[in-house]
Amino acid sequence: MLCPGPRPRNAAATRTAILDAARERFAAESYDDVGMRDIARDVGVDAALISRYFGSKDDLFLAALDSCGDGSALMQGDKGDFGRRVAHEIVFEPKKAEKLKGMSIMLRSIGSARAAEMVQTTCTARFFGPLEDWISGPDAAVRARLLAGTIMGMSISRELGGGSFDLDPAECERMRDRLAVILQGLIDN
Repeated sequence: MLCPGPRPRNAAATRTAILDAARERFAAESYDDVGMRDIARDVGVDAALISRYFGSKDDLFLAALDSCGDGSALMQGDKGDFGRRVAHEIVFEPKKAEKLKGMSIMLRSIGSARAAEMVQTTCTARFFGPLEDWISGPDAAVRARLLAGTIMGMSISRELGGGSFDLDPAECERMRDRLAVILQGLIDN
């Protein structure tokens, strides 16, 4: 992903290009294997410019992770149809690239103690905390973790199958219906 020539001076475009390159790198390699110079080379800028825009590698990693979304779309809509809605999305809707990139960043970097700490802190603040509040009631923290684990596990399973579960349409419908009951049970307690 090398830049063919010098970049025109445009701070916003340069910052966006750096963030895009960082997202690609962190999604493809572990946190420990990604260097600021590699990202700078991908964009065609000096590594010092990355520090100027983002600060440290940790700050750039957090910005890349944050740019992939926070899962708030899960909490939009009526709680009463959450299971049906989300199960349908998991089984039938194509995954958005930014969601997959965020998941890849988390999975690739979990082996790094430093990155794992940042992922955990970010996920708690931006996803688990709001999800717990939205679910509310007894054991909301436990139910939020079970819900997230089920959704992530099913999403990873689908992607391992090339974007599908390799089931016929009737089996996919039965999977959606069973998954909807499981997810709704975690919402309803």
